[in-house]
Amino acid sequence: MDIIKVAARSRSPAVAGAIAGVIRERSRAEVQAIGAGAVNQAVKAVAIARGFLTLDGIDVICIPAFIEVEIEGKERTAIRLTVEPR
Repeated sequence: MDIIKVAARSRSPAVAGAIAGVIRERSRAEVQAIGAGAVNQAVKAVAIARGFLTLDGIDVICIPAFIEVEIEGKERTAIRLTVEPR
């Protein structure tokens, strides 16, 4: 499954559209963010995507988790938000 990676400069409505599109196609989306700004944009995007999907009759939930990722040879802690239908 592809992971939607969010940065602090990501536009939350654009990320929301990506989340909604993946949910419609595959019934589950994974969003990953590292850092406070990126997590903020990711959470806003999930809230916006929930509104988009409600119009299609799809109610989604978000399951947050910490994960370890390697970036440039260093271990970093990221937040992974799994979004799926209720």
